Amino acid sequence: MRYDAVLFDLDGTLADTLDDIADAVNHALAREGLPTHPRDAYRRLVGEGVERLVEQAVPPGGSDLHDRVYEGVRDYYLEHMLDKTAPYPGVPELLDALIERATPMAVLSNKPALATVRIVDALFPPGTFAVVIGHSPDLAHKPDPGSALWIARELGVAPERCLYLGDTSTDMDTAVAAGMFPVGALWGFREASELLAHGARALIERPAELLPLLDGGIDR
Repeated sequence: MRYDAVLFDLDGTLADTLDDIADAVNHALAREGLPTHPRDAYRRLVGEGVERLVEQAVPPGGSDLHDRVYEGVRDYYLEHMLDKTAPYPGVPELLDALIERATPMAVLSNKPALATVRIVDALFPPGTFAVVIGHSPDLAHKPDPGSALWIARELGVAPERCLYLGDTSTDMDTAVAAGMFPVGALWGFREASELLAHGARALIERPAELLPLLDGGIDR
């Protein structure tokens, strides 16, 4: 089957945001006198929204500090979200190729909506994506498929004709629940085994490998 639209996750898929996320959370933890985490630990902590990230980053017994840490993460990240964040190698070229093919594209992230839009606007040319959605209080977090299905309707493409590229189990679960074609990005934050266990039907090591998948090629 050919696929007529592409939905992208943001963190770990389009852009390497790990350093700025780690810096923001560690800053907020240190401010409250809590232990910080090494950068690579955040590969396992991101993907389910900031609230869940804070819950996992704060040590047991520190639940009374969740709100203060959350506020610290939010405030610091809004000021520093683009200090180190950049598109992954090959992503701009992939997006250019999809634009040449007139393939509609969208971004769906569990990152707060304001940060999602700011990063997309800063890293990618205007008009690259037809829809950009981050989390807001009136939307359920992924893996709830509601936002993915809404995007498909906005793009005018049936869900089964949409390819969904992400790097975590949350992304694969979202694609499966929405009836989309789940593709795992191996340059992101999680391992192949996790992506396959959650329904990835293809895994790619470089962004350009997405293009043949649009024409129906499958590479597990």
